[in-house]
Amino acid sequence: MKKIPHPLVAIIPLVCLVVLISLSIGIFGSDALLGSSQISLLFGTALCISLSMTIYHTPWKEMEKEIERTIGTAAIAVFILLLIGMLSASWMISGIVPTLVYYGIQIMHPTYFLMTTCIICAIVSVMTGSSWTTVATIGVALMGIGNALDISPAWTAGAIISGAYFGDKISPLSDTTILASTSAGTELFSHIHYMLFTTIPSFILALIAFTLKGIMSDVGGDTHIEEYNYHLSTTFHISPWTLVVPVLTAILIIKRIPPLITLFVSSLLAAGCALIMQPHVLQQIAGENLTPFWQMLKGTIIMFSTSTQIDTGNEAVNALVATGGMSGMLNTIWLILCAMIFGAVMMASRMLQSITLVLLNIIRTTLGLVSSTVGTGLLMNISTGDQYLSIVITANMYRDAYKKMGLESRLLSRTCEDAVTVTSVLIPWNTCGLTQSTILGVPTWTFIPYCFFNYISPIMTLIVAALGWKIVKKSPILESAEHFVEQ
Repeated sequence: MKKIPHPLVAIIPLVCLVVLISLSIGIFGSDALLGSSQISLLFGTALCISLSMTIYHTPWKEMEKEIERTIGTAAIAVFILLLIGMLSASWMISGIVPTLVYYGIQIMHPTYFLMTTCIICAIVSVMTGSSWTTVATIGVALMGIGNALDISPAWTAGAIISGAYFGDKISPLSDTTILASTSAGTELFSHIHYMLFTTIPSFILALIAFTLKGIMSDVGGDTHIEEYNYHLSTTFHISPWTLVVPVLTAILIIKRIPPLITLFVSSLLAAGCALIMQPHVLQQIAGENLTPFWQMLKGTIIMFSTSTQIDTGNEAVNALVATGGMSGMLNTIWLILCAMIFGAVMMASRMLQSITLVLLNIIRTTLGLVSSTVGTGLLMNISTGDQYLSIVITANMYRDAYKKMGLESRLLSRTCEDAVTVTSVLIPWNTCGLTQSTILGVPTWTFIPYCFFNYISPIMTLIVAALGWKIVKKSPILESAEHFVEQ
């Protein structure tokens, strides 16, 4: 059996990574995602490989095999990111997002904007089961509304993410919710019901924070509202008919059409809407003296594939309607691949197992076990860079420990969600943190302080564990007897 590295050796690559990422952010700021963070991850990977091969003689083939397997699991996520790039661009150019912004800034009151934003994103996310889709669609529109109302982009992003991850967490359509319950061996709706004891209080506290911020802020966005509406209406054909595309997209989601198909079809519908409602915008994007047909065809291809800049006559509105297309997601994909490779070599070298074994060996109480699960989930999010891997690894690592202490599997599945799903977006190099930062145009470390729901959730699960509220503990003997009777 391959030797497990000493914990003091195993933690070296993680410490190195955190130091390098911190230096990268300090030097490059918001541009850290353009290359320096990727270099930091590769240096951390190289250090892990060097330590493992020189001290513990881990064969290179084992690491290479784990890298191939891990990258393979990321293939769908990469494809989804590319389609999100298509979707975001097409919803903007077709006039869907401008229409939502145009009407939204007239309806939403600045004082309650953050609270309303959080609730709207929560509802949409429960319906879609996807925080990524919620952020990429209604989230982008809400960012525009927030800018028009003179709300800080960091606060708006925090409200969007808090609501989106609340809905993602409790929706029966959510892949992370299904994955957490399955990995822990818990029935899906039992898992969702049990999560409410920590999720609802966390969400209420987040709403209170956003409400208080709105009440205490002196927000005056009337001038911005007039400017935004004028420049949006003179650049785009604002019409409720553009909202047919979101309605049709919602129907696809309700019918549980696979995400890849839904995103692609919605992008095509938006392109059709652009051809009908915004032909002049597509012609402006094409930028050449071609016949109208070829101009619109070229404009559509550019819209899907690369960045676009539309002159609305106002710099703030120009920034709102600028798009990146699929190419705008490439830096994110580059960073995700580097993060996945780092996680793969940490797994292949068994350095992650070494660190978590230290946590398992000091567990004596229910609170200790829950705390260790939370700590491991956060560690996995940091080191693997992917919430799906983190959920599976954490749940499988602790299943036997929960059984031995006579604790229900739903406590494990809930703790995984509280520790992994909602905190993944707080890690700058995690797939979730990268994706939401790219879509919203706000650096991860800028919106972290305002994602109240996301960091209240793991704290809440520790408080509930400390109080023992709704935590049923059976003796191992009784649990074994019940299992025998069931058989």
